[in-house]
Amino acid sequence: MAKERGAFPLYNTRKEAANPMIRRIKAADPVLYKEMSKAGRRNIAMLTIAPTGTTSLMSQTTSGIEPVFLPVYKRRRKVNPNDKAVNVTFTDEVGDSWEEYNVFHHHFITWLAVNGYDHKKLGNDEIDELVKKSPYYKATSNDIDWVSKVRMQGAIQQWVDHSISVTVNLPNSVTEELVDKVYRTAWESGCKGVTVYRDGSRAGVLVSNKEKNEDGGYKPPLKRPEALDADIVRFKNGDEDWIAFVGIYNDRPYEIFTGKIEEDAMFIPKRITKGSIIKVREEDGSKRYDFQYKDKYGYTNTVGGISRLFSEEFWNYAKLISGVLRNGMPIVDIVSLVSGLHLNSETINTWKNGVERALHRYIPNGTKPKNLICPECGQESLVYQEGCLVCTSCGHSKCG
Repeated sequence: MAKERGAFPLYNTRKEAANPMIRRIKAADPVLYKEMSKAGRRNIAMLTIAPTGTTSLMSQTTSGIEPVFLPVYKRRRKVNPNDKAVNVTFTDEVGDSWEEYNVFHHHFITWLAVNGYDHKKLGNDEIDELVKKSPYYKATSNDIDWVSKVRMQGAIQQWVDHSISVTVNLPNSVTEELVDKVYRTAWESGCKGVTVYRDGSRAGVLVSNKEKNEDGGYKPPLKRPEALDADIVRFKNGDEDWIAFVGIYNDRPYEIFTGKIEEDAMFIPKRITKGSIIKVREEDGSKRYDFQYKDKYGYTNTVGGISRLFSEEFWNYAKLISGVLRNGMPIVDIVSLVSGLHLNSETINTWKNGVERALHRYIPNGTKPKNLICPECGQESLVYQEGCLVCTSCGHSKCG
């Protein structure tokens, strides 16, 4: 092209003689280099690689040496919940509504058709079983050795003078150490750019077909179990003694009842920290929640109707917070939501503080709060440890 139309105006053989890319070309093909030195080069860049996964989906081709992201996954599109014929399947932490739909890799559809399956008629459980039988099983972007993938990108980068658009897809459970190793390996291998995506790190667009959320795989049950394991959390709220019953499902809070301790109406020995919350349906169709625990002699004791032992106003707000817990919002976001409530009643504000304090202990260690800096050193280094905010830079702790 340079012979026909001329080189780009700034081309100068001497200026780029020491360029590593040009030197590799010279060593690999001396004749080509000599020809380029005389005629110049039409374009300043010779090669760049667009997002291979996306372009292969658009063009219905293979993704070459790039692994398939997943043979089937879910995408989400933002919708107006008031529109007709819209199925709202997901509401994010800011209240936006999304509709989920399955996306099948075109070659997986071909494999299904060859084996007598119609992808439009398959449920999620059937899809999971068929994926295990397909050539894609254990060979997707989440299954490969991610560090080796980056090394491969570095080997390709030697012959690509611009960047390579490639994403390293990591599972939700990935450690910070592995992410660090991926980035360091990219730098050591000579990659000009690298993108890391942790499954579930964005509340929309593209997600694994498995039903989970940002708390690392928690799936709320469609119906509340009759009995839930429960923790008892006791704390001081001002000068008052308060208690919280926290129902646990899959190792995270599912519901909460809390209020001031009334010993004459609800005596539970202080050494009792665990038990069960039982849902009981009354003859008139209403329901109540009882707390059961075993005493030091091994006998089962029942405290009836804990849902009604507290103020009715507390109970109504507790139902609201429990509804948010049951739908899987990350605990740190729920605590932030509760702490941000501005209520006129001093009594309810006291209750709100109690809920916040009770839930703090369930925030996973290492969780970073949003938009908070350390008051001591000013760094964005705060993380939760055992429910307390601790600065990893200077050691400051909000719990003292």
